[in-house]
Amino acid sequence: MENKKCKICRRLGTKLFLKGDRCLSPKCSVVKRPYAPGMKGKRRSRGLSEYGKELSEKQKLRNWYNLRERQFSNYVMEILNKKEQSEGAGEQLIKKLEGRLDNVIFRLGFAPSRGLSRQLVNHGHFLINGKSVDVPSYQVKKEDVITVKPSAKKLKYFQEIVPVLKKTQAPSWIQFDAGKMEAKITGESSLEEAAPPAEISSIFEFYSK
Repeated sequence: MENKKCKICRRLGTKLFLKGDRCLSPKCSVVKRPYAPGMKGKRRSRGLSEYGKELSEKQKLRNWYNLRERQFSNYVMEILNKKEQSEGAGEQLIKKLEGRLDNVIFRLGFAPSRGLSRQLVNHGHFLINGKSVDVPSYQVKKEDVITVKPSAKKLKYFQEIVPVLKKTQAPSWIQFDAGKMEAKITGESSLEEAAPPAEISSIFEFYSK
C-alpha cells in the first residue's frame, strides 16, 4: 500500500522529500507514477482554477516544511498583518520557516526528512548556547551555537550519521563543523538559497481572501 506522504507529493505534482532517501531513489512514487492518485488520476487534464492553484501552492510549501495548517497560517498571517514591510513578504516568510530549529537540523543533515528532524528535536538531543531546547519551532538567531548533547553523541544513530554530516553542504548562513557536530548561525536564509517548490505570491493571495 502506498504511503500517505507519497500520495501528497503525487497529488501536488512535485517532490516534497517527505520520505527522506526514498525520494532520491527510483522507488519514489512521483517517478514511478507521475500522476495524481486515484482511479481518475491519469485522466486529469483540466487546468486548476485560480483558487485551486493558490491552494496547491500553499499545500506544497506547508508540506515541504512539515507543518500543520494552523502553524503555517500563523506564519503567513503574522507577515500579512505587519503594517510596515522592510522587505518582501516572501523573503520574510522563508526566513521564518528556514529559521525553525527542526529545519536547521534537517539542513545540516542530521535527518533525511523534516519529520525525523522534528522528532530528534522533540527528544531533546540538541543544545543551543549550552541550553537544552526541545521545541521544533524555536527560531534560531545570529550567533546561536547549536550542538548535539554529549549523551546523545553516544547513541548509535548519531555515531552512524557522522559520514553523512561530512558530506552535507550546510547553508551559507550556517557555519558547521561536522566532526564536532557543532553549528553556528552566521546570518539568515534567503528565498533564492532556500529554493522552495512553490510560488510564494500565490500563497499570500490565498490567505488574503
